[in-house]
Amino acid sequence: MLDGAPVAERAAAARGLRGAAVLSVGASLPRRSVANDEVAARIGKTDEWIYTRTGIRERRHAEPDESLTQIAAAAGRQALERAGLAPASIDLVVVGTLTGDERMPNAAARVAHELGAAGAGAIEVNAACTGFLTALSAGAAHVESGRAERVLVVGAEVLSRILDHDSKQTAMLFADGAGAVVLAPTAAAAGRVGPILLRHDAESPEFLYLAHDGGKIEMDGHATFKHAVNRMAEITQEVVAAAGLTLEQIDLFVYHQANGRITSTVGERLGLPAERVVDCIERVGNMSAASVPYALAHAYDEGRLHDGARVLLAAFGGGFTWGGALIEWGRGDG
Repeated sequence: MLDGAPVAERAAAARGLRGAAVLSVGASLPRRSVANDEVAARIGKTDEWIYTRTGIRERRHAEPDESLTQIAAAAGRQALERAGLAPASIDLVVVGTLTGDERMPNAAARVAHELGAAGAGAIEVNAACTGFLTALSAGAAHVESGRAERVLVVGAEVLSRILDHDSKQTAMLFADGAGAVVLAPTAAAAGRVGPILLRHDAESPEFLYLAHDGGKIEMDGHATFKHAVNRMAEITQEVVAAAGLTLEQIDLFVYHQANGRITSTVGERLGLPAERVVDCIERVGNMSAASVPYALAHAYDEGRLHDGARVLLAAFGGGFTWGGALIEWGRGDG
């Protein structure tokens, strides 16, 4: 019966794996909004100069009394509430971030504790802007293999604390926030979390990295732009092919909100209708690992995620790292 099924479904069935489904999504932002005028005054530019190059009008920066743990936990709490689950029912918390409040305990342990998920395991992953997709891959694998029944996956950042606020390359881009999804098993072999492909290229780390002297973000914007467009376009096609589908069969494309021009250029290169590509960077900026789950939550809040919708997720980040995933929206049998 599986002869005509997509590659991912046949492979899952052959391994005896169950599927994983996304039950819900949530998001959270810090209180403080930073408009372009404030950034422009420091870098010697204007609101329109920033908007034209990035698609950003404002972004959120955490106040001194707001921690990554609190912001990430708020996103996780909303996702749990929407799934109708108590924190105590979660078996594993996976957090993608490069800006945890401290190196130890890790961010996932802090978030699990903040939520009251006392019996959960805790895994932190650092893949820069690809952090959420990497965390999603780990969380889905635990569900598919039967090692966990309920998994909370969070992408969260407080990039304002590692940002050179006087840099014309980075000050206008990066921001703080969090997004989260809840995963659970589904009886279908392939599940509603389809193929997840992760890639890396550490040959040219000088294009986007954390400086050793003080740990601030450094970036060659032009080089990073080209790499991001090329890699996200490529991974989109690879994931769709791995799922046995075509671009026309994907209902919504949720890309890392790195820069409005990157998102539109990827869409144009792939010939995607603008209405099928999520673009929400204008009011939140580039939130690195939080970007993809926040954009997914934004699409949910706008009513764009109907049951059974095929959603392509993709991100590109420092390292370089990049990746893509396909999910079918809906609760499955979880």
